[in-house]
Amino acid sequence: MSIETVSLNRSHGGMQGVYKHSSRETGTGMTFSVYVPPHQDEAKLPVVWYLSGLTCTHANVTEKGEFRRSCAELGLIFVAPDTSPRGNVPGDPTGAYDFGLGAGFYVDATQPPFARNYRMWSYVTKELPELIASHFPVDPKRQSILGHSMGGHGALTIALSHPERYRAATAFSPITAPSQVPWGIKALTGYLGDNREAWRKHDAVALIEDGARFPDFLVDCGDADPFLVEQLRPELLESACAKARIPHTFRLQSGYDHSYYFVSTFMADHLRWHAARLKA
Repeated sequence: MSIETVSLNRSHGGMQGVYKHSSRETGTGMTFSVYVPPHQDEAKLPVVWYLSGLTCTHANVTEKGEFRRSCAELGLIFVAPDTSPRGNVPGDPTGAYDFGLGAGFYVDATQPPFARNYRMWSYVTKELPELIASHFPVDPKRQSILGHSMGGHGALTIALSHPERYRAATAFSPITAPSQVPWGIKALTGYLGDNREAWRKHDAVALIEDGARFPDFLVDCGDADPFLVEQLRPELLESACAKARIPHTFRLQSGYDHSYYFVSTFMADHLRWHAARLKA
């Protein structure tokens, strides 16, 4: 499993890298970023996986997320993959931003013509962790996951599906119940077909209703987010967690929107949440 180094930059005593590789899951080249904090030789470090939202690549959080100072102080590796396959692969024929390229929704598609390349669930949960473990000083027993918007959806569903793997899971402005909102209905129909039962393992609220559990969640949303009411529906996740007695911290941040100005403001809070659970 070889990787190509695109760039390396020193930051806060650690190293920010961007890398490329050929993916067996997507059948395409894929780009991702990894920040490795300063550490002693031979040390194995906890790793935080960050999943980005619609239209994004690895670059959005890498350039705007303001995570490196906290990761350096807390000793966290920070990994940011892309959101979909790239290159000569099918996308939304209408050119819409919310399906196809940049909108993989962290599922393994079963419907043509997307099934061959749109395998972001397996890429994020299987292939990329294997690749990172073979090239970076990660401790596989100390992993956590967070994400933003579509990536918040991915982080929550992956954590609920693999509670034994991740010690912490948080989200910024997540799509909490994609089966019930326009973004999710479009994506799940296009990638998985019309059988709504197949959608449930990619819907955090449905997973909790079906018995999935996780130790606790931290979720931040902005009350000035234009997608809050129609697309994100955080109240559905809060209700599901309350009914299932899953400890949760939901914060509605006054005046904040959906952008990386919001994400970067509260990134340190989330990383401290992760570090406390990764180092316990």
